Amino acid sequence: MKPRPETIYSSTTKIPTGYGMLYVTITELESRPFEVFCTIGKSGGSIMAKAEVIGRLVSLALRNGVNLIDIIDQLIDISDDRPVLYGKQLTKSIPDAVGQLLRDKYLNKPVTKKNEITSKEIKAIIEEDKNAVQRTE
Repeated sequence: MKPRPETIYSSTTKIPTGYGMLYVTITELESRPFEVFCTIGKSGGSIMAKAEVIGRLVSLALRNGVNLIDIIDQLIDISDDRPVLYGKQLTKSIPDAVGQLLRDKYLNKPVTKKNEITSKEIKAIIEEDKNAVQRTE
């Protein structure tokens, strides 16, 4: 595992999610992501714990040489029950938000039609998810 330098550059990005604003801090070493820290909501809540574990596992993967594309592929398109449409960008979950940020910041890939969605489509997705939950109850 790569050792952490005493001082390291970082930037923080604010991303809207269905659980509130997600703050993602990415540290960089040699212009590459090195660690990821995720914060949302009040400290100690279950959503905060889920966000924190995403950051910890992504950091562990980065520090152990896992390919960034592989990390992004594992995070993008994970869905939960609170997707958010921000502009034309759909954020499906906290892991999806982190994956999209890493992709956009380090791979310079433009948003594709796959990730663009209209408000009508988002309402249909939410309704479909509600119906699926009702069927399982």
